[in-house]
Amino acid sequence: MGNNLSICLLDDEPIVGDRLRPELENDGYEVEVFTDSASAMRRVGERCFDIVITDLKMEGADGMAFLELVTERCPASQVLVITGYATIETAREAFVKGAYDFIAKPFRISEIREAVRKARAKLGKKTVQ
Repeated sequence: MGNNLSICLLDDEPIVGDRLRPELENDGYEVEVFTDSASAMRRVGERCFDIVITDLKMEGADGMAFLELVTERCPASQVLVITGYATIETAREAFVKGAYDFIAKPFRISEIREAVRKARAKLGKKTVQ
C-alpha cells in the first residue's frame, strides 16, 4: 500500500472504525484506526497522514486538541471532523483551527467517502476510483 493515500481515523466509538475502515480500504486507502486520542497523538508524532478523520467529544484530549496538533505538526494534512455534537459554534471553531470539513453524526458512509475524495483532490492526488 506504499503509494496509497493514508488516513488516520480517531473515534472513541469502535463501531465507527469498524464501519469506515473496510469501506475506505476497499477504495484503496491505507487506514489506521484509533479509539483513544493519546494513541492517535503519539502516532501523529511519528508520521503525518494525508487525511485525518476525528471525532470531537472523547475522553482525554478532545478532537479540537487533536485537530490543533495535526495542523501544527502536519500542515498539509486535511482534517475531517465528525461529531454527534454539531453546532454552528463547534463547526466555526473547527474551521478556524484548520479543519477541511465538518460532518454531523449520524452520517452516511457515502458522505465520508465524498469528503475524503474532495480532500484527496485538494491534496493534489488523483482519485483512486
